[in-house]
Amino acid sequence: MSTATEPANGAAAGAAGASTAPGTAPGEDVYPLALLMDELKHDDIANRVEAMKKLDTIAIAMGPERTRDELVPFLTEVAQDDEDEVFAVLADELGEFVPYVGGPQHATILLPALEILASTEETLVRDKAVAALNSIACELSEEQILSDFIPLIEHLAVADWFSSKVSACGLFKSVIVRLKDDTLRKNLLALYLQLVQDDTPMVKRAAAKNLPTLIDLLRQNPDLSNDVDWDFISNMFQKIINDSQDSVKFLAVDCLIAILRFFNTKHVDQHFRDLLSSAVKLSTDDAWRVRYMAADKFETLASQFAGHDDYLTELLPPFLALCEDNESDVRKAIANEIPGFAKLFKGTQQSAVILTKVLPAVQNLSMDENEAVRAALALKVTNLVELMSKDEAIENLLPILLNMLKDEFPDVRLNIIANLKVVNDVIGIDLLSDSLLPAITELANDINWRVRLAIIEYIPILAEHLGVDFFNQQLSDLCLSWLWDTVFSIREAAVNNLKKLTEIFGPEWCRNEIVSRLLKSDSQLLENFIYRFTLLSALTALIPVVSADTVTEQILPFVKHLADDAVANIRFNVAKSYAVVVEVLAPHRDQYADVINGTILPSLNALCQDQDVDVQYFSKQSLARCNELLA
Repeated sequence: MSTATEPANGAAAGAAGASTAPGTAPGEDVYPLALLMDELKHDDIANRVEAMKKLDTIAIAMGPERTRDELVPFLTEVAQDDEDEVFAVLADELGEFVPYVGGPQHATILLPALEILASTEETLVRDKAVAALNSIACELSEEQILSDFIPLIEHLAVADWFSSKVSACGLFKSVIVRLKDDTLRKNLLALYLQLVQDDTPMVKRAAAKNLPTLIDLLRQNPDLSNDVDWDFISNMFQKIINDSQDSVKFLAVDCLIAILRFFNTKHVDQHFRDLLSSAVKLSTDDAWRVRYMAADKFETLASQFAGHDDYLTELLPPFLALCEDNESDVRKAIANEIPGFAKLFKGTQQSAVILTKVLPAVQNLSMDENEAVRAALALKVTNLVELMSKDEAIENLLPILLNMLKDEFPDVRLNIIANLKVVNDVIGIDLLSDSLLPAITELANDINWRVRLAIIEYIPILAEHLGVDFFNQQLSDLCLSWLWDTVFSIREAAVNNLKKLTEIFGPEWCRNEIVSRLLKSDSQLLENFIYRFTLLSALTALIPVVSADTVTEQILPFVKHLADDAVANIRFNVAKSYAVVVEVLAPHRDQYADVINGTILPSLNALCQDQDVDVQYFSKQSLARCNELLA
């Protein structure tokens, strides 16, 4: 394992020879640096990493001048000889080092060390070095940018090794809009064009990945850019979109979106015909990864042509082709974009395509052989209902939704159920109810407990849409049955579900429909202590959301009954329940003084004397809480 021994020794002489401050013992002022050197000689890499994390403390101890003269040169040497883990921490620290070297006027002294780190092969180190350099660039003056930062970019961009060039691609964004001189910006863009045309795919990918950021910066500063700048950017885009490597070409989608946004901001549409051709080309590319990226961003891409009905219409064939793509990942990506793309046609002369072109594609995707595609479609398909009239939705979209509610894959049914609100708002839930109930019941009894858990979490949402009468008739029994599930997570979710339903339907509904039925639970069932515990948990959870009378007349007698239970876990949960009851009754203590003093506190005191230490502990906690509430 290589260590920083040699640079440490090299810098030690300089540190040892440093002049001592007046009134300071010889050698005392070099102690922080000497300590860092010693720790960076340690064989264990974890120690060296920890040492690097203390750089800010050491810099503060040394002061700005000695940090510049001794610590930074030492760190520059370390940046050439240690492990990647140490380099990653060093890059992070140097990005925050400007205050420790005396402020922005001295910040350029940090650049050499970060330039070395930006040239390493390890991606994590390079990324952190680039982030640190960009952070420092924000604090540099225009003069420092011109004299130090741009030469650094140029040096990295023309280096022999790909890693330096990759890092250079991430640095242009810090200076591109700070250059007021057109010639300087032209030279910088020419250098970036070289990177786009590099022989190495890694460099071309980095250049393509960072190009949208540069375009966005020019969009935000429209007065800076001129026709020459856009000649360079157009050239870069053509190089990327025509690249032979799929991993480079698919990045052209983000570049195209950025270019379209720029022209939309400037209200210039003379280039839109060419840009539309590029959009179609990417959407129909031979490489599935390129088509996937186009499908994944299709709504964003198409929305840039909003207001140009003819162009939107020309995007329909590639859109429909993506819906029928051979690759399931492409179909899955486009399934998420369907409502957003269709919405662009609403209110236009071409609005009929929603029914004539888009819905048939949806119909096919709803029966796709790949379950992930159907599940992705189910997440968004309900949003189409907003784009048509009630009658159109009932005639064209409803059959698709009903069919998807019967899908054999649980995630499809769950995703439809989770997004029924918009359907209810437009056509009402009644038309779906016949298929909805069997779907919910089937999901509620699914062999996979995570599916059962998911449907429980959607019940409160459904309850709001379906209304109390429908719920009482069709779903009430189902919600109570979950309390007796064999999986604890299901029982716990069922308890929380009852509380949420009470918040929706009100305390009176809970008293009549839930509490009364829970208290009538089969005595044979309650012989199992797990079910007694679940029932206690459910009633305790309902205490804060029901009326005080329901608590004292119905819930409290059952809780007190369990205070003598043979199972200690039940008894100490009774003690916890008492504290919850008192919290509800305390604001009305005069009205319920007899209940508190005659029932709850004596029972709690008895539990404090229980033979089980856990029961004693929780009972004493609850008693203290009760006394605090009643004080």
